[in-house]
Amino acid sequence: MTGRDTPFPPLPEDHPQDDPCRPPLTWLYVPGDRPEVVAKALGSGADVVIVDLEDAVAPDRKEYARSATAELLGDQVTAAADAVPVHVRVHGEDDVRALAGLPGLAAFRLPKITHAVSVHHVAAVAPGVPLYPLLESALAIEHAYSIASAHHAVRGIALGEADLRADLGVREDAGLDWPRSRVVVAARAAALPPPVQSVFPDVRDLDGLWASCVRGRALGMLGRAAIHPRQLEVIERAFRPTAEEIEAAEQIVAASAVEAGALALPDGRFVDAAVVASARRTIALAGRG
Repeated sequence: MTGRDTPFPPLPEDHPQDDPCRPPLTWLYVPGDRPEVVAKALGSGADVVIVDLEDAVAPDRKEYARSATAELLGDQVTAAADAVPVHVRVHGEDDVRALAGLPGLAAFRLPKITHAVSVHHVAAVAPGVPLYPLLESALAIEHAYSIASAHHAVRGIALGEADLRADLGVREDAGLDWPRSRVVVAARAAALPPPVQSVFPDVRDLDGLWASCVRGRALGMLGRAAIHPRQLEVIERAFRPTAEEIEAAEQIVAASAVEAGALALPDGRFVDAAVVASARRTIALAGRG
């Protein structure tokens, strides 16, 4: 496929849809072999809970993690319309086949994707399930757009930065600016939402988390994955518009309602259709909660 004609295509009717006026900003990872931690995560306030069956689970615990996750996703409480969406980062095809038909599953996150063909394979095994490929290598970055546009089941792409750092030999955070920008462009070109920023590994360094989120937002990312509930409030605050940004956006939208086409505001700011669209997105994001 070569992309999509319309932005944010609808999800299948039998799966929950993100509210465009309240895009998810916080995505909390929890290990699939610890059901008690998963239960706490569902009440943490995270917008999305990601049950991890891959890196967070030891090899001898994989089968237990899969069965525990299947039990969770078969629960009618988890499957309720107002429940927190549950994504699963799968370890392999056995996970996909075991979990695909369960009512509480909102999406699969696919680790270490390098080619579009892998996305097609999962989509065939789990028809109708939204997919989020994770790009974690140089090869994946080179194929970012083909992965993002591989199948209509793809609802977003993101980086797996720990593996990507190792693959690239990157030591400083700035070394990831280009891959981050690459996936932002690929997602937009494929008519997908902005990518979610990868996890910040030091759960005690909230100042560092804040600075990293600010950088990610400046590059065009929206929201972030977390590995501890204490990170959620910082992420939420970092990606929500400031009072000044909201005020500026409201001025732009108000001015555009009075006069159509390009115009200049009294303070000298030039406004056209693209600026108005950006302002409307800011106001929608401010309406969260």
